[in-house]
Amino acid sequence: MIEPFAVPFMARALAELTLLALICGPVSVFVFARRLSFVSDALTHTVFPGVVIGFVAGGVEGVFVGALIAGVVTAVALTLLTRGGALSDDASTAVILTAMFSLGVVLVSRRPSYTSDLTTFLFGRILTVTPRQLVETAVLAVVILGLLMIGARALLFRTFDPAGAAAAGYRIAWLDLGLNLVIALVVVAAVRAVGTILVVALLIVPAAAARMITSRLLVMAFAGTGLIMLAGYAGLWASWTASVVYDISLTSASAVVLFLALFYLLLLPLGALRLRRNRPHPAGPERGSSHELVG
Repeated sequence: MIEPFAVPFMARALAELTLLALICGPVSVFVFARRLSFVSDALTHTVFPGVVIGFVAGGVEGVFVGALIAGVVTAVALTLLTRGGALSDDASTAVILTAMFSLGVVLVSRRPSYTSDLTTFLFGRILTVTPRQLVETAVLAVVILGLLMIGARALLFRTFDPAGAAAAGYRIAWLDLGLNLVIALVVVAAVRAVGTILVVALLIVPAAAARMITSRLLVMAFAGTGLIMLAGYAGLWASWTASVVYDISLTSASAVVLFLALFYLLLLPLGALRLRRNRPHPAGPERGSSHELVG
């Protein structure tokens, strides 16, 4: 079970997924609590033109800078448009998503290797992670976790009581921008490894799966992190075994996401059982409320 990871590129792939687990687990909890699945999906797609421009300008090493610039720009744009009031939040997000993703497709379609490049950008190349990329992901992980540690209390206050947070002096727009920037940084960290499409699974599925077994946000963060690590190991091992032993082509990043989805499905019965147990009784308040989530 550990033999494949003696190969250097497999060890680097596992290390990359471990780093991503450390940031995607906690961030997915905020995505879940704020119901920002669509925003997360939009951010994973809106970095696409930045990825393409970075690749054209500086090759593989330019992807990081291009994705970072595009991620920051779109995080700011999403925050401004969703608070502008002219369109609904969903409509504003959809406009940015479709416009930016279409721009990325136009840019990449002008390259001779259009099909292979598009596949790489959309689905990543976890098995070609370099030591430099590991260092960049580690730096982003430190930044993201630091931002969460500093702003967690305010972000939770805004999540469950936005009016109270505003009355307490918190600037809601700045908190929204901060969370959007954190999500964008996660996308930047993960985009080269798992691509702009599959990264959304790392931002949504872990917390959704962890919610089946706990209502406490901190426990959800740890459980989500553990699930990603387990899915990363299982997906890489399955991809290696399928390719080497059975001569079956199985994309590593896709295998990781499939295992993550499988864990979610396996935990569904536990979630249904918890929901049945937490149904309100006539003589008492409902359990599993937002107060329990905060705890």
